[in-house]
Amino acid sequence: MIFLNKYNNKKNIRFDSFKKTLDICKSRDSKIIVETGTSRGKKKFLFFKIFNWKDGMSTPMFAEYAHFVNGELHSCDIDLDNINFSKKFTKNFHKNVFYYNSDSIIFLKNFHKEIDLLYLDSLDGHNKEEASIHQLNEIKNSINKLHNNSLILLDDKGSKTNLSIDFIKKSGFKVLYETSYQVLFSK
Repeated sequence: MIFLNKYNNKKNIRFDSFKKTLDICKSRDSKIIVETGTSRGKKKFLFFKIFNWKDGMSTPMFAEYAHFVNGELHSCDIDLDNINFSKKFTKNFHKNVFYYNSDSIIFLKNFHKEIDLLYLDSLDGHNKEEASIHQLNEIKNSINKLHNNSLILLDDKGSKTNLSIDFIKKSGFKVLYETSYQVLFSK
């Protein structure tokens, strides 16, 4: 998956986790990716948005992977501005990307497909307790949509993950890969 190399920016501190995750997805023939918290980029000058490498830019990577494997990326964000900017980043892969402007807990509760890769990264900028409770509720509303080959990738380890890691482990998943920013789980 040579296309991933363009995302290997020195500021993309999450690149190794994303590459490892997508390599495993490819080996498992994963097609359905669900992410909460779409890539929002950052403002450049007054009107333009550019990649914000410090955020990892998961949505463009997942969108290109979905295009590569003829799969689907389902990306949910509560902020419509974030979705609109992310659509610009993923316009070349629009046939494989579906955006949802919703609270991620409600979105996950109502999502009706099996999930191959679940990436949880919503509620950036909120206090740790609120973000941890939110992420726990996200996983509780999606755990029944996961299967034996599903992967779960959590962002902002030690911040948002304080409650969800234990719940995921008790649900039969094990840590497959870990960095200082992210944790990847598999059965």
